[in-house]
Amino acid sequence: MKAIIVKEPGGAEQLALAEVPDPDFGDNDVLLEVRAVGVNRADILQRKGMYPPPEGASDLLGLEVAGVVERVGPKCRRWKTGDRVFAVIPGGGYAQKAVFHESLGMPIPETLDFAQAAAVGEVFLTACQALFWLGEVKEKENVLIHAGASGVGTAAIQLAGKYGCRVLVTAGTEEKVAACRELGADVGIVYRKEDFKDRVFKETDGRGADMILDFIGASYLEKNLHCLAVDGRLVILALMGGSRAKDVNLGMLLLKRLRIIGSTLRSRSLDYRARLAEEFVQRWLPKFCTGDLKPIIDRVLPWGEAAAAHRHLEENRNIGKIVLTLE
Repeated sequence: MKAIIVKEPGGAEQLALAEVPDPDFGDNDVLLEVRAVGVNRADILQRKGMYPPPEGASDLLGLEVAGVVERVGPKCRRWKTGDRVFAVIPGGGYAQKAVFHESLGMPIPETLDFAQAAAVGEVFLTACQALFWLGEVKEKENVLIHAGASGVGTAAIQLAGKYGCRVLVTAGTEEKVAACRELGADVGIVYRKEDFKDRVFKETDGRGADMILDFIGASYLEKNLHCLAVDGRLVILALMGGSRAKDVNLGMLLLKRLRIIGSTLRSRSLDYRARLAEEFVQRWLPKFCTGDLKPIIDRVLPWGEAAAAHRHLEENRNIGKIVLTLE
């Protein structure tokens, strides 16, 4: 089969189309004819040699795929040839064929095409995990979402809003803030123009945020702790602003009974990822049929333009997801 490979760790120019062996196929596996694949920052890190795949996973890039079932293993009971399926996988998505355990598959709603389905899996499952499993959000709580115009950010805005939370977001430009407001964010903060900590306290009448979803890490840690409410939760999913924080007053953790939670989804056990997918299908996937939830796509490119897709994401120019489609 054809796949996009990384010739050697480095820049986007290291991506190339090549012939590779078909993926191995197990008794409970689904072999998917890939029609579309989502582009994630994890792909960029792996391309640079900074985020190796979990043990046993494909070394090809690509964590979310959508397509048509080509074949199923002899013990697979959930899917059949011809089914339209999308899935979050630990690797192997940048290829004509991808393999995953049947429990990770999710049915593509009739209202979504393959590109739209490929823009749902990673960001909405990550947002669900962060908000509900880790952040334990409750109705009417104040939720601060950093990088609101990112893929996970646009998903989290919608989920938190539908759940009844008051949503505050940060983003780098007025355009991105406006996009977040259109998705349901109650408060938009251009972090380049004002201190988000002061604005959060103002918008919450001095209470602070009950839960913060953060992708920045070290450079935001001090301000995040300051603007959390008592019993607040900080969920950190990425470290775009560095991994080492200096001169942070940890006394706030004790004074306000705060929790800091770090997580990735890719390295979780199969059982964990399967349970998360099942909950998403039962609880949230029907809302894509009614239009209450929607994938936010910045652009769809043919997979031959993978390097351009990576550069666009690295430059933080996207609002929502970038998706590659296979010819």
